[in-house]
Amino acid sequence: MIIITSVWQIDQTADASFLGWVIASFSLGQMVASPIFGLWSNYRPRKEPLIVSIFISVAANCLYAYVHVPASHNKYYMLVARGLVGFGAGNVAVIRSYISGATSLQERTSSMANASACQALGFILGPEHRVDDSGRQCKNVNFEEASTDEAQVPQGNIDQVAVVATNVLFFVVLFIFALFETIVTPLTMDMYAWTREQAVLYDGIILAALGVEAVIIFMVIKLLSKKIGERAILLGGLIVVWVGFFILLPWGNQFPKIQWEDLHNNSIPNTTFGEIIIALWKSPREDHNEEPTGCPIEQAWCLYIPMIHLAQFLTSAALIGIGYPSCNVMSYTLYSKILGPKPQGVYMGWLTASGSAARILGPVFISQLYTSWGPRWAFSLVCGVVVLTILLLLVVYKRLVAFSVRHGRIQE
Repeated sequence: MIIITSVWQIDQTADASFLGWVIASFSLGQMVASPIFGLWSNYRPRKEPLIVSIFISVAANCLYAYVHVPASHNKYYMLVARGLVGFGAGNVAVIRSYISGATSLQERTSSMANASACQALGFILGPEHRVDDSGRQCKNVNFEEASTDEAQVPQGNIDQVAVVATNVLFFVVLFIFALFETIVTPLTMDMYAWTREQAVLYDGIILAALGVEAVIIFMVIKLLSKKIGERAILLGGLIVVWVGFFILLPWGNQFPKIQWEDLHNNSIPNTTFGEIIIALWKSPREDHNEEPTGCPIEQAWCLYIPMIHLAQFLTSAALIGIGYPSCNVMSYTLYSKILGPKPQGVYMGWLTASGSAARILGPVFISQLYTSWGPRWAFSLVCGVVVLTILLLLVVYKRLVAFSVRHGRIQE
């Protein structure tokens, strides 16, 4: 949201397609870097990839701060800066690998929740703090190989079905939040006739509130996981996410305000003359000197899809804000336990890469569906994806156990 506004302010030649690449470049960089840093940490001291990644992040953010200075090609400098910031953020695989190796099974969930809480604080304070906060979680500790209660367990075969299933679950969890994060701005501008500046301000407040909510959820998870276990929390989180998107489906007979300004561009959708006249009759005229607001009439669904009420949207956001952090931390906590005592750098790299791929595909998926078919189809399909994910979790539920438990070394 803020990235889009920044690109437009810095370089007016950036079109919608280029904006998509700018947004995706962070995740592309992270997807490439995560397996590399993970492999590096398996064979060398973990300090090395962490120091290098933090140096890249600092350099990239310095470039980011001065992309407005060159006289031309500013959008390309921002594209490179975003990609390098994402590359530096690939160190999250190393951090999760370290936590997995430095904690016992009993400590694992709590430690992962603490790391996620640091990331959530970074989400609230600003994107440039995310990597630093994650690194600060592990500051002043020994990043060399750490021993755990699993270290003495004889080597065995990792359950590859559980590994693949957990990667799929993590992909879907990140996919869902990425598409929600992407659709917030166009949805609120279409439904509530907010200007671009209002959308940036109000949606920023909403997303910051979700960050605060996530920190609270992470603290609650630390206690709740000891009573009901990680798998139950993961299942419950997916159900809460499904309810959130179900509530977001449009109902009733009140329709969004139509954006008048686009009529002068001859961009009339394939609708009947009567539908257009009725829609325009109900829409108040605006001062054409102001930024056009409302649901653009070239989106034909604006004429027949009911609006999503603000209370409906806020309730949905609150529920997704509960379900997403629960599923997120439980996914990679279970993943780390499934992998067992072997070095996890590469595996954690692939998990992070799957999440990065989700953050690339999610925005593309939702933007195409939303623009062409509207929120009813878009969110209905999201609900369907969540249902399939719940079914997958139920199928592999009994396999999502710690390596030591699977091999009978520790009782669950």
